[in-house]
This record gives sequence, C-alpha cells and structure tokens, in this order.
Amino acid sequence: MNTPPATPAPGSAVPSDGAAAASTTPSGTTSDITTPSGAVPGPVPDTATTQPAAPTGAAASSSPTTRGTPRSGDRSGTVRKGLALLQLLGDHPEGATAGQLVADSGLAFSTCYRLLATLVDAGYAEFEPETKRYRLGVLLFAMGQKVASARGWAGTALPVMREVVEATGESCLLAVLDGDRFLTVHTVDGPHHRTTTDSGDRGELHTSALGRVLLAFSEPQLREHLVETLDLPARTERSLTDRDALRTELERVREQGWALQDQEHDDAMAALAVPVVSPGAPVRAALALAAPVHRCDPQALVDHVPLLRQAADRLAAVLPQRR
Repeated sequence: MNTPPATPAPGSAVPSDGAAAASTTPSGTTSDITTPSGAVPGPVPDTATTQPAAPTGAAASSSPTTRGTPRSGDRSGTVRKGLALLQLLGDHPEGATAGQLVADSGLAFSTCYRLLATLVDAGYAEFEPETKRYRLGVLLFAMGQKVASARGWAGTALPVMREVVEATGESCLLAVLDGDRFLTVHTVDGPHHRTTTDSGDRGELHTSALGRVLLAFSEPQLREHLVETLDLPARTERSLTDRDALRTELERVREQGWALQDQEHDDAMAALAVPVVSPGAPVRAALALAAPVHRCDPQALVDHVPLLRQAADRLAAVLPQRR
C-alpha cells in the first residue's frame, strides 16, 4: 500500500505536479513548499485557499475547537464526508483520481485531498503513485469477509446458489435491502455468461426482479414509505417508472410469490426472483436467476420457480436474521 503525499499545510497554495509554490506564513514571510512529482492527482485549484492562524491566549481558551477537539457537529460532518468518499471509491473498482472524486462528491479539493490522505493512512484506501488513482483498501475487504462470515452468507448461501446454477444453467444472485436500493451479496455465474452485477453493487428497486421482491415482501410501513419516496428513473426503454403501476406490480408479486423483469433493469437481460423469508418474519433477502434474452425466453425462467423457492426455503432456515 502506498501513502499519498502529505496534505498541504493550512495557509499554503496547493502546488501542481512537480512544482514548488510559495505560501505566506502568519508572520508574513514567504516560504517555498516543494511537492514531489505526482503528489497531487487530479485538477488543482486556480487559487490557494488561506486559513487564519490558530487563536492564541484568551482567544484560544474561548474557541469551540480548543486543544484540537472539534465540535460534535464538525466531527459528524467530517465522518460523513469520509464515508461518502468510501462509497464513491466503491463505485470505481479500477480506481479514481482525486479530480474525479472531487467532481463526483462536490467537496472542495483541499477537503477531498485531506480526507483521502486520512483514509489511506488508516488503511481504508490505497493510492497508486504511477496512475495517481485511489481505490478501496484491503482492510475493507477483510472487514466485509468478517461480516459475510458472521451472517452466514459465504458458507451457507454459496453452496445452495451453486446447486441452483448447476440445475438451471443460469446465473444466480442473492441480494438484501439496503436503504432505497438492493445490495448484491453474492453472485454465481452460469456456464454461458456472467452476471451484469457483482457482489457489493447496489441497484434500483423498481426496475429489478430482486428489488421488487424486496419491496413486495418488506414490512407494510416500510414498503409504502419506499414506494412513496423512491426516485423512479428509467434504466431502459422498458423500465417501469409510474408509481401507481409499481404498486400494482408489487401486489401481483406478493400474490404469486415471485417477480419477473424483462429487459427493464438491463438491456437484453431478464431475471426472476423469489423472497428468502420465514413465516411471520420480514424478508431477509431475494434470490434470483438471470439470463440473456437471446438465449433464454424470460417466461422460461418461470419454469424454475419451484426449484428457486426450494433453494430460498433452505436459505431462510439457515441464514441468521439481520439485526
């Protein structure tokens, strides 16, 4: 893991790659700050942002950030910004430059740069000097593995999913509800193609078979809240984008016990999903089969509903409840 260059000191200009920039100190003197080549990935602000010198004496004692302890609101805001950057890095598995992350996050360059340096130093992100890209760190992978193990996903879900793939020849996916999206927990590719989603990906609820099952079988109050507040963008020309039509579709899903989507979430792809749920308990997950429409008629997926339900029942019996 490589550590990016140190964050520019307060009151200094952010230098461009391999350049030296002058900064004004509180005493009014000028000093040169030299940054190694490749130190500042992405665009550099046109002007330096100067910050006032830290208060001293009586002023320091009355400051809300005395002795370097920020107010609780400041701490919360900083943590949220750092977590938002981690989510953005998750959307760029190949890595992203500081400039890309600034543009995507809307943060000031100096703020983004400082947070990235902290994430790298703590091991949650990595920095590659040759490409000037940041990516998620191995520490997060290790944490994710612990979560998967604690919840029984890897050891319990994958063997069942592999059996489904062997029996149907199609790809199998397992997802859970994550706020206003579905979160893909595991995928097992079929022998003829790979899925269009990977573990850790999040997707829209209204356009996907996985999402519709999670919506339809969630607790009524939560379901109605989500239906009322979800954005309903069209992912393809076939996407369902009408709120009343979504309610009607969710009623049908609850009645028949499964959801089918035909090129509504991804072009040329169809999927069928069933809930992983125990009697009297909220839905835990959604289990789906996915196939390209050029090889598999979407209605043919319905023939696999009994097998998929059996697999979902097995998972419901062994997977721990989400807390």
